[in-house]
Amino acid sequence: MHILLVNPCHIPAATYGGTERVIWYLGRELVNMGHKVTYLVNKGSSCSFADVVFLDPATPVSAQIPTSVDVVHYNMTPPDETGKPYLVTMHGNRNDYGEFDINTVFVSRNHANRFNSDSFVYNGMDWDDYGKVQLDNKRDYFHFLGNAAWRVKNVKGAIKVISAVKGEKLKVLGGNRLNIKMGFRLTLNPSIQFCGMVGGPEKLSLLQGSKGLVFPVRWQEPFGLAITESLYFGCPVLGTPYGSLPELVPSDVGFLSNNSQELADAVRDIDIYSRKRCHEYAVDIFNSRKMAEAYLEKYTAILNGETLNKVKPKLVEQQTEKFLEWH
Repeated sequence: MHILLVNPCHIPAATYGGTERVIWYLGRELVNMGHKVTYLVNKGSSCSFADVVFLDPATPVSAQIPTSVDVVHYNMTPPDETGKPYLVTMHGNRNDYGEFDINTVFVSRNHANRFNSDSFVYNGMDWDDYGKVQLDNKRDYFHFLGNAAWRVKNVKGAIKVISAVKGEKLKVLGGNRLNIKMGFRLTLNPSIQFCGMVGGPEKLSLLQGSKGLVFPVRWQEPFGLAITESLYFGCPVLGTPYGSLPELVPSDVGFLSNNSQELADAVRDIDIYSRKRCHEYAVDIFNSRKMAEAYLEKYTAILNGETLNKVKPKLVEQQTEKFLEWH
């Protein structure tokens, strides 16, 4: 099968990367399984295992699809006319009642259900790229992983949780101590270290030294690569019960609450969680082979003339508050 992966991004991901990382691992796994993959991505991208075609913003996307392609996998809003069998992965959120394409795939069960769908595929990583994990090393801090400038990610909440526990430290992966975008947020607490927008070996080394992920998001998280990457390194997840988190974080690998004091108590009790269990859970469930196999089932269904949803997905209930409850 010849699959075209479409997304207006650069590959490989330069730093953290979200969708870029997912489609990279998906493409590589599909190639390993004997399929041909082509990427239709932004100029400047490169790939050693698949063909790369540069997206031309001045030309309709449908006119840029190679004729040999069997199925098109959009990771963006699809054009009105594709001319080939296709599906669309929705990676983010929408809070309006507009309809999605009938062949939309979401990234968690909760994500799909919120749009009246049961079509989803978990994001999977190629854990070989993440290296061997030290599960018995000395660890002396917690971490936050995400874009700290994005208020729904609630880095202020993570700081509040750690600040309530004497002697604990937090490293923020994905933000700076001074951030004008946050309404002039300046964090003076010396127990909080801001590491910037880290990626590659630097990010992996920081995750390797962490006791756990503090992730008190205030929105309906669609999936959360921060969750699975942290679990891979043996880090339990302490977060809020929103979006995909109750689905991805069972009680043996983390604790969920929208109460900062309860999360602070969980910080104190972090040693009740098994690093080995967290690691094995991530490896078994959220790997790129499982992701590729699930998408291949979707591709086959489409090529057989089926649709991935009975009706066009549409938001079930609009969120009226800007931020979900946190106290």
